[in-house]
Amino acid sequence: MKMKMKKIKVNRVRSHIEGFDELISGGFPKGACILLNGDPGSGKTIYSLQYLINGACLESEVGIYFTFEEKRDALIMQASQFGWDLQELEKKGLIKIVSIGVDSIDKDTVNEIMEIIKNLKAKRVVIDSISTLSFLVQSVENYLSEFEITKFLYTFVAKFKEISEVTSLFISQKNSIGSLSSEFICDGIISLESESLGGNYSRNLTVKKMRSTKNNDELHPFEIVDREGIKVHNFN
Repeated sequence: MKMKMKKIKVNRVRSHIEGFDELISGGFPKGACILLNGDPGSGKTIYSLQYLINGACLESEVGIYFTFEEKRDALIMQASQFGWDLQELEKKGLIKIVSIGVDSIDKDTVNEIMEIIKNLKAKRVVIDSISTLSFLVQSVENYLSEFEITKFLYTFVAKFKEISEVTSLFISQKNSIGSLSSEFICDGIISLESESLGGNYSRNLTVKKMRSTKNNDELHPFEIVDREGIKVHNFN
């Protein structure tokens, strides 16, 4: 007698980025921690902003962009190039940009980040970037071994997993210590690649893993379109 396995329903969070959600069975598993990995200029910031803005505008979900790299004004300017008004969304309480400088990093930073998320009841969070955070923590603590950095990142990501309502993107520079450590900790890995071809850019996206869901792990070209953002092409 064969036992019937009960299919567990996975609650999903749609990115609403054209062509992407189909690659992960309709959206991110709710509460997942996703590593967004790539070289400079590959589109990581645009992807992350689009994820938050789509959540705010299409799902009325509060999103927070924590940055250890970009200045607030630079993010607002970059978003405006695609017609995204971050300041207006901030006024409505749907988006929050939190810029944390090197002088503000200390042992309580992680707990302070979690308090902001809980107080604003955020559903979507971006950390920009986990590579820079690792570097800043190493600077504050004078010197940390690779093992100690991995331990810090594991604790950091584990804090996010305690908040089941939050689906997070962790931006990372490709092949950095933060990236290599986080690949084992995060629930999913999205890799963005960009190369210059005669003055034009060829960009590709790969979903390398996604726990709790079936994912298409093939290479998919994508483009960054003015006034629209990222579009992923799926030729399957």
